[in-house]
Amino acid sequence: MVLTVIHNKNKVHFMIPQVPLLINGQFIQSASTNLLDVVNPATQDVLANVPLATNDEIEIAISGAQAAFELWKETPVSERARLMLRYQTLLKAHQKEVAEILAADTGKNLEDAMGDVWRGIEVVEHACNIPSLLMGETVENVARGVDTYSLTQPLGVTLGITPFNFPAMIPLWMFPLSIACGNAMILKPSEQVPLATMRLVELFVEAGVPDGLLQVIHGGKYQVQQLIADPRVLSTSFVGSVPVAKDIYLQTTQLMKRAQCFAGAKNHMVVMPDADKETVMNALVGATVGAAGQRCMAISVIVFVGETREWVKGLQEKLAAVKPGIWHHPESAYGPLISPQAKQRVASLIQTGIDQGANCLLDGREINIPEFPKGNWMGPTLFSNITTEMDIYKQEIFGPVVCCLNVNTLDDAIHLVNDSPYGNGTSIFTSSGIHARQYQHEIEVGQVGINLPIPVPLPFFSFTGWKGSFMGDLHAYGKQAVKFYTKTKTITASWKRSPAAAPNMSISLK
Repeated sequence: MVLTVIHNKNKVHFMIPQVPLLINGQFIQSASTNLLDVVNPATQDVLANVPLATNDEIEIAISGAQAAFELWKETPVSERARLMLRYQTLLKAHQKEVAEILAADTGKNLEDAMGDVWRGIEVVEHACNIPSLLMGETVENVARGVDTYSLTQPLGVTLGITPFNFPAMIPLWMFPLSIACGNAMILKPSEQVPLATMRLVELFVEAGVPDGLLQVIHGGKYQVQQLIADPRVLSTSFVGSVPVAKDIYLQTTQLMKRAQCFAGAKNHMVVMPDADKETVMNALVGATVGAAGQRCMAISVIVFVGETREWVKGLQEKLAAVKPGIWHHPESAYGPLISPQAKQRVASLIQTGIDQGANCLLDGREINIPEFPKGNWMGPTLFSNITTEMDIYKQEIFGPVVCCLNVNTLDDAIHLVNDSPYGNGTSIFTSSGIHARQYQHEIEVGQVGINLPIPVPLPFFSFTGWKGSFMGDLHAYGKQAVKFYTKTKTITASWKRSPAAAPNMSISLK
């Protein structure tokens, strides 16, 4: 999507493109007059307009998805796998192109944007194995002449709602696996950053996805509510903030539908005295302020154990050398926050931390990028002297803000982390297998890294956040996602050579 230049006498006008919907295999312009601006967070330039879809467009999309599903569910699973094989080939060929769109859309630097796309490609690669993933179970002779076996069948029309911070990876968590399982999906991308997601969708169409299996609807709260409420939409996959996740989970489950809602986090990293200091420092820089801290798996709390409390000064020096900047500048460590509102929220929380008595060792609020004065810039911010009662500890900040706490022992660290209401990810840095084993066993967090700061698993495992970070029973990608997007049918069959001699008045198989 590019700006169209219109020459009118002596003036040059730029026509802002409107992001299309995808309905029944066609990219169409919405009839809606309610448009939102898609804004470059580094410059505040308007990149495109995104429409809030009309009721009629949503109805057509759902009806089309239902009709497409009725045909797709009968399609051999090997054909579905071949679609994914074609798609992953296209994604790899266009990875940099998608990443550049994503970088302009979100402000991420190119390296981070490339990683965003790649982690999504890995999920599509996993979806290529769908014949094996859908295999059921069989046991012969569960009783005399009786066999039992299970079949895995698709649900129907599914819904995916994705956030601004990973516009490639998270959509690719959802629609490839749902469709590979035999479903149709309606995708509602983030209205803030739809451009990279739409390029992924274009490539999926190019790969040969049948018309109607993937529908793309743009919108906000009202459009989401309409999609969830429709009885033909049978499940909801969501990634976003805690309040919205709770709302969507309740809306979906009250209608007796499936939901998987990934919410906020407050991820802790525990640093043991036997850890390698340089490794820890380098890991912390990327894990805390990478992507401007706008990751649900970012490390936002560092728990220094014992004498490692003296390492805070070294971390301060490392973070002070990190500078945000425009995505295509080679020295830009990370980009801007997504919006002026996000910047204001982060700045307000920093001030609250100072007001509540935290020691602000590094204040990123006054950072300035002269070439891009309108950008939503926030420099690395480091706090010490933190208590668990402070707002900067309790709230997910979603910015490049790091809180440091000191404890005496590993047991103290485990107790601290387990008291958090969130359980998305955590990590420990240590050279002791005994310490690592104790931590992974006792910690009440769904994803644990050992000498790795951000333990996002590869897609043959599942993304398994716990506690307030996740609402639902089955997680994203891996085997759990296949279960989420399918239902199991169990068949018990009797093929006996002779007729039954008498009625069976019990519930026992005979």
